[in-house]
Amino acid sequence: MRLSAPPSAWSAGNGLRYGLLGLPLAFCALPLYVLMPNLYAREWGVPLGALGAVLLGARLLDALTDPLLGRLCDQLFAKSVRAVLLMGALAAALLALGFSALFVPLPRAPTALLWWAGGWLALTYAAYSALSVAHQSWGAMLGGDALYRSRVVAWREGLGLVGVLLAAVTPALLGVSAMLAMLMVGLLGGWWAWSRAPQPVVNPTGASGGELRMPEALPQPWRNAEFRRLLVVFLLNGVASAIPATLVLFFVQDRLQGSQSLQAAALGVYFLSGALSLPLWLRLVPRWGLARSWRVGMLLAIAAFMSASLLSAGDGLWFLGICALSGTALGSDLVLPGALLAGLIAEAGDRGHAAYFGWWNFASKLNLALAAGLALPLLGWLGYTPGELDIDGLALLSACYCLLPCGLKALAAGALQFLIIQPTAPPNTP
Repeated sequence: MRLSAPPSAWSAGNGLRYGLLGLPLAFCALPLYVLMPNLYAREWGVPLGALGAVLLGARLLDALTDPLLGRLCDQLFAKSVRAVLLMGALAAALLALGFSALFVPLPRAPTALLWWAGGWLALTYAAYSALSVAHQSWGAMLGGDALYRSRVVAWREGLGLVGVLLAAVTPALLGVSAMLAMLMVGLLGGWWAWSRAPQPVVNPTGASGGELRMPEALPQPWRNAEFRRLLVVFLLNGVASAIPATLVLFFVQDRLQGSQSLQAAALGVYFLSGALSLPLWLRLVPRWGLARSWRVGMLLAIAAFMSASLLSAGDGLWFLGICALSGTALGSDLVLPGALLAGLIAEAGDRGHAAYFGWWNFASKLNLALAAGLALPLLGWLGYTPGELDIDGLALLSACYCLLPCGLKALAAGALQFLIIQPTAPPNTP
């Protein structure tokens, strides 16, 4: 593949055209991972254990397909940019179809709902992953120096945060129909803008040559020891973050006995704090470095969730403050792991290799699969039932929502210290 030389500056117009697709992708992710489990369990009576098993299976299948989708994107980029855009259009259409089917299901019997959810989740996740990997790889293949690349990513992630904020408040304030309409308009507009974004220039003859046909291309990232170490930390930290994301609505509704307004406010404060904290984390990086700054974010998250374990019914305002703290910690997760990965790829000379993004997304999906597959069945097995406010069940909910993530965050911080910070630190550096 031959890439075009990037322009001297990344304009706001270029950023909007490339990054706009990040908004609907982030918009649909939050309802899939946070709203859907709560809706199926609370409103439609699907047992937590069975629901957790379906979510685990669908998310594991999704995670396993991500590296293959990364390989597919490599092959499509080798053919032409137009091939990538056509695949993106098909994926966007399937994503809209599957998302709609999940939130407006035809069956309502719990057993039929489980089968319905499993099938449509598999399709929806695959479409989402294909579109995400292609979009991420496109941005990486534009090349440029560190500042140029950071601006490309900032537009995608910044507009993604706008999508998350919209998804946090739209279902509660405007309903499911408005959420579906916004997603469809967003996907259509995002794909149209993407098709007019700056493009990597490909050489079809050279790109289809030996390198992209090599069977070793898919496992190539695993030969990089630094990538393997970073992925261990990313997995531990990701599971720790995914568990409260899966359980937050249960915690607000049952433990805090909060209204729909509190649910929307909590999600809004959390993600808004994450967005506003991004400049803070970027300012810390020159002083402490990427890895040490990320460790600070992990410790802040532990402090926030330890505080949440002390809350009970009526403590909604305190919970909003805790959401602001944990959202600030989220900012470190949004910026710093990806920056570490980008530096790792650049040092390895593999910039733009979609296989890295496929495996990275695999790890992200595995985090979510493990969170749903562990937390929901565990709560159901131990006796928690959504809507039943017995003392033991609420204590179990608090332990899973607050304390289990703290333990996993502590393990992630330790792994970061011993696998990433210490091996790269100069002598006598703390």
